Amino acid sequence: MNPTTYVLVPGFWLGASVWRPVADQLGEHGHVVHAVDLTGMGERASLASPETDLTTHVDEVVHLLEQHDLHDVVLVGHSYGALVTTGAADRAPERVGRLVYVDSGPLPDGMAQADFEGPDARAANEDLVRTHGEGWKLPPPPWAVLAAEVPDVGDDAVAALADASQPQPWRTATQPVVLTRAWERLPRTGVLCSFSLEQLRQMAPHAPVFAHMVDGDWTYVELPTWHWPMVSRPVELARALESASR
Repeated sequence: MNPTTYVLVPGFWLGASVWRPVADQLGEHGHVVHAVDLTGMGERASLASPETDLTTHVDEVVHLLEQHDLHDVVLVGHSYGALVTTGAADRAPERVGRLVYVDSGPLPDGMAQADFEGPDARAANEDLVRTHGEGWKLPPPPWAVLAAEVPDVGDDAVAALADASQPQPWRTATQPVVLTRAWERLPRTGVLCSFSLEQLRQMAPHAPVFAHMVDGDWTYVELPTWHWPMVSRPVELARALESASR
């Protein structure tokens, strides 16, 4: 198998370390892996500020692609990371071979991550930012509470998330996506974890937020677990990423 270059971008609250089991698996198979610490996350937590936004993070991934002169990259985004990877691919499509969305998808142009779950969820998060985040940070969720509802998620997975998480700069959630459609020329893979392909196809005609997940050059891999497969099923996720590169 020819080696593939992967760039792994985490979602809210998380840094590069959450990808370690997946990155190790890919590395053992000879692939090149760049797991990203975005500003405010992981080892770059101290760089967070009220001005850190989605553009900050998109710029960083584009810079990584250019700095290392990467081409034909499999650009992987989990959750909020999908907004970052789509934005980076839109800016530098000539460097990307495939986009992979891990339990996530590209949001429509002009939509913000904070709007994904609707106005009630946004209002609740804004209250958390105001009361527990100094007015500009969204605190991490109670990982153990979320995991308690999922049969295959153990204490190690919860500990990995707790150790890796930091408050998320809220402007990364409220800044709308700005896209030119250049990214739409790229092939895409959806790794579906908390919802199935059948559920996606049922939702897409009625929910514009899912429209881009069925429109275009898509392949799909179903990996049933919760929203964070890199800690609950890392070996299987690494296999799914390898299959996407073939």
